[in-house]
Amino acid sequence: MSVSFMPGAAANQTYTLLARYYDQFFTSHLIGYRRARQRLLGKILPHVHAACDLACGTGTTALEFARRGIRVFAVDLSPTMCGLARVKARHAGVPLTVIRADMRTFRLPERVDLVTSEYDAVNHVPRKSDLVRLARAVGRALRPGGHFYFDVNNRQHLEKNWPATWWSEKSGVVMVMRGSYDQRRAKGCVGFEWLIRQGGCWRRFREHVEEVWWTRTDVRRALRQAGFRRIQAWDATLLFRTQPRLSAGCRTFYLAQKELSRSSRST
Repeated sequence: MSVSFMPGAAANQTYTLLARYYDQFFTSHLIGYRRARQRLLGKILPHVHAACDLACGTGTTALEFARRGIRVFAVDLSPTMCGLARVKARHAGVPLTVIRADMRTFRLPERVDLVTSEYDAVNHVPRKSDLVRLARAVGRALRPGGHFYFDVNNRQHLEKNWPATWWSEKSGVVMVMRGSYDQRRAKGCVGFEWLIRQGGCWRRFREHVEEVWWTRTDVRRALRQAGFRRIQAWDATLLFRTQPRLSAGCRTFYLAQKELSRSSRST
């Protein structure tokens, strides 16, 4: 069988092919994130009855919570991600409510005890002014005293580690990632080029991802404006031991607690 490239390139919305192949190409970080979750949320999870995984992706973290007997809402903007999360929940035989919504405006049917947003999802909010909107949406979703747990890539990581080219190949698909850092816009950018075999031809697709970097001042200001008072932060190097490119200052984990209501404080 002869193999040739189809002429031209097809453009896709972000997190279409990236969503479809995410669980094949992006797995090396899962063990580290699971350990970080166990360490930072270990004392909180036994008291969590309902949770929301924001920017849930294919549902990996949401399903871990659901297996613990937690009632889970999985929220993501990508319809492909939402569809994959539903399929994984059905195959796992666990209940999971998947909601397609924007991180900045999402609403849940009920308030929850915990909102998580892992894998630097918060960096994907397109404008710095939107961080407060996201924090307020999370605050609205939480019960008084509930927790918001998330991580962010810092400027050091976006500026030093993203400007590079990586590639990986699986059966019938090749992924090439070309990263850069936009100093003027304070954004890390990655262009994805996909080569997907379709019959006897390889077809080219392109997607684009950007991440905004936040200072600690940005994050703490947004959280406080949204009604969070106890804000803790950890450098990722204290939690990850197996990522050589992740030096001190590259990534930060946050755990913020929503302010208790007056009636809760008085009891």
